[in-house]
Amino acid sequence: MSDSKPSFGWGHININVSNLERSISFYEKLGFELFLPAIPYLAMKKDKAQPLTEDMAEALGIVPPPGGRACIMQLDEGFPKLDLTEFSNTASSAPLTNADLGLVRICLISEDLQADVARLKNEGVEFLSDVQVGHDKLGDVALCRDPDGALIELLQVYLERWAPYLDGSA
Repeated sequence: MSDSKPSFGWGHININVSNLERSISFYEKLGFELFLPAIPYLAMKKDKAQPLTEDMAEALGIVPPPGGRACIMQLDEGFPKLDLTEFSNTASSAPLTNADLGLVRICLISEDLQADVARLKNEGVEFLSDVQVGHDKLGDVALCRDPDGALIELLQVYLERWAPYLDGSA
């Protein structure tokens, strides 16, 4: 076994959606913008459903190979990007909840959570609760769902209060 570390870096987070345009609109409310109207290595485009090749369907663990549309969105110019994919002809299930195993939510950082939540509520975004103050007032949290039920955690952190946790004294 090698002692070297893998050389991975962030790529993207995938969210399967039932309506690509509706999801693009939702994520734009969160500040995302369209980065690429396609996912080139999958030969999927935003504006026209394309069949997924058998080898790419196998690589993604999807059988039988569906068709679909997709795009890549970004929150800023860095990584990770957000891959929104609308598959056709596939069975889907309900999204995971916070009590499930696996990737259950993504978290976005806010500099003014109260204002961001108020703006999003005015734009019709549904929240599971009002902003809640975290343990030791280290951060404030709000949770919303995208149009297909994927959980989005919005978090405002107060790093000036984190010193005892970062140095191990807490």
